[in-house]
Amino acid sequence: MPDRTIAAISTGMTSSGIGIVRMSGEESFQIIDRIYKGKEKLAEAPSHTIHYGFIRDGEEVIDEVLVMLMRGPRSFTGEDTVEINCHGGTFVVNRLLETVIKHGAKPAEPGEFTKRAFLNGRMDLSQAEAVIDVINSRNEYALKSSVGQLKGSVKKKITDIRNKIIYHTAFIETALDDPEHISVDGYGATLKLTVDEISAVLKDLIDSADDGRIMKEGIQTVIVGKPNAGKSSLLNVLAGKERAIVTDIAGTTRDTLEESIQLQGLCLNIIDTAGIRDTEDIIEKIGVDKAKQYARDADLIIYVVDSSRELDEDDKKIMDLIYDKKSIILLNKSDLDIIVTKEILQNEIKKCCNSDGNSEITIPMIEISAKEEQGIKLLENTLKSMFLHGEIDLNDEIYITNIRQKTALQEAYNSLQKVNESITENMPEDFYSIDLMDAYESLGSITGEAIGEDLVNEIFSKFCMGK
Repeated sequence: MPDRTIAAISTGMTSSGIGIVRMSGEESFQIIDRIYKGKEKLAEAPSHTIHYGFIRDGEEVIDEVLVMLMRGPRSFTGEDTVEINCHGGTFVVNRLLETVIKHGAKPAEPGEFTKRAFLNGRMDLSQAEAVIDVINSRNEYALKSSVGQLKGSVKKKITDIRNKIIYHTAFIETALDDPEHISVDGYGATLKLTVDEISAVLKDLIDSADDGRIMKEGIQTVIVGKPNAGKSSLLNVLAGKERAIVTDIAGTTRDTLEESIQLQGLCLNIIDTAGIRDTEDIIEKIGVDKAKQYARDADLIIYVVDSSRELDEDDKKIMDLIYDKKSIILLNKSDLDIIVTKEILQNEIKKCCNSDGNSEITIPMIEISAKEEQGIKLLENTLKSMFLHGEIDLNDEIYITNIRQKTALQEAYNSLQKVNESITENMPEDFYSIDLMDAYESLGSITGEAIGEDLVNEIFSKFCMGK
């Protein structure tokens, strides 16, 4: 660990009720005593106490403050830590930080406080990554999942698995070193039971990453349809505000509009696109091309159909976009005379996208009226069932929300499959231990027990400055 004492602003850089400047390192108490004016000397004060006074730079009073003292190792970083609570104006907080640095502290690097907590053994790497996930949580599911990881849910699961792997690896290595006293005859069958058990757990964790990504990042959702089908009206209803211009003129939306909304605890990152149709208008054509590209990259396509107008060639082009994607079809304008029914639409999709006519194409279809706000609740419930595999139980389940962790889990799973292949092919036992150790190392990268300095620096560089 570096011996420098670091400091940073730990609250947002906006005017607010309070601001916090944090220091961590062995000189934290000496530095605060150089600038603090109060009834006592803080270097001699007990840990986990709060003190009222003033921060001064020489004879100049900077602000009236409350100073919190935490002696290591009983602090977030595991080091002596001082947090100065001042008034939340951007100028005064910056002025206070400048004073702290002037009297001996060094500016903290992004994520350096959490990095020190990791290096000092206060948390493992999965918990450190959960810190930034808590900060960036955008919905209830993401927050609860991140808090669970912060409390050590991933760490405990990975540690249990690694203990089982290292037990069998150690047994095999010992037996190979001392074959006269320890036999590995038939050990492959015993090992396979453990490998299959661990593989099942890893597979569940890997599969959870899809739900985890949805919880963390939201559902990348694209609204498509012909011009004047009601796409912008739908966006306005879901957003709860007049986000998009709505007129009776076809082709009003020529570019994309983006809005992030909450539905049933999930975050939808919605993109409203230009109506898809053949057009000679150059600007509108660019918008149509962008709509098609967004649809190809989306997690979800919401196809809005004007059920009061007959289907045409433009609808068939849209059907080509959605049939092999996760999609939902909304038959809009159900408050008007209905021309396009669910049955008609289902038959057209079969003709357009299912040439053999045998396999069933099942795309949820819901009748709505964006104008009258009818059918929206059913849409919300349908979206939740589409993207969450059953009811999420955040008390018991672990959801992987980190692509780095998912990759490490997949590598460990692949190594264990190689162990099973070696057992099936009656390979020598030392082949088992090689792949077992590869799995052990891959899992160790999740908790930080087997990870390089460069990757550690890369991970913490993504944190905000005061964390």
